[in-house]
Amino acid sequence: MREIVLDTETTGFEPAEGHRIVEIGAIELFNHMPTGRTFHHYVNPERAMPTEAFQVHGLGDDFLRSKPRFAEIAAAFLDFLGGDSRLVIHNAAFDMKFLNAELGWVSLPLIATDRALDTVALARRKFPGAPASLDALCRRFGIDNSAREKHGALLDSELLAEVYLELIGGRQPDLVLAVSAGPASAGVASGWKPGPRPAALPPRVTEEERAAHAALVESLGEGAIWKRFG
Repeated sequence: MREIVLDTETTGFEPAEGHRIVEIGAIELFNHMPTGRTFHHYVNPERAMPTEAFQVHGLGDDFLRSKPRFAEIAAAFLDFLGGDSRLVIHNAAFDMKFLNAELGWVSLPLIATDRALDTVALARRKFPGAPASLDALCRRFGIDNSAREKHGALLDSELLAEVYLELIGGRQPDLVLAVSAGPASAGVASGWKPGPRPAALPPRVTEEERAAHAALVESLGEGAIWKRFG
């Protein structure tokens, strides 16, 4: 199963008020394991960066002015998402409204909202009443977020991937121990099966323990399960 953990940074809270995306970061998971594939771009918002947004993201107008506009990266972004991969997003409604606003402005297909899994909602179901911010969840799960001095889309995606895997029960939540056929298993020979041991392991039960067990079984009478089934 392919999933994309995604985060955006923006100039404000509402695209309807003219606010725009300034950064997109995403990482690919296959069967809940990072594959190493990422998508990351800073984006020229074609507007001035508000002071409060600069304080949160640390991204200034001069820096962003040299970056591509959303229209220039939109096709590559949609290609990275793929057609049906689940999107894992913290506070998904916020990011989805900005992504679909940007896609709509450049006349590209919108992303179906039901593709997004909201990790805020997931955390609140699992820990009712507890803080569900990304920082709070990193603290809960012992995830090092010391590099998060400013909000950054790619770093936040990497942290969110770790949080998400903890929320669903670890890196192999379904106890899938078989080798995957996806990218994470590249180079592993298909059809591999373990062979027999060249020599049997030596017994770890001592003669004294065998004798004590035999005496215990004898004391249980003829109905003992060890006697009926050998």
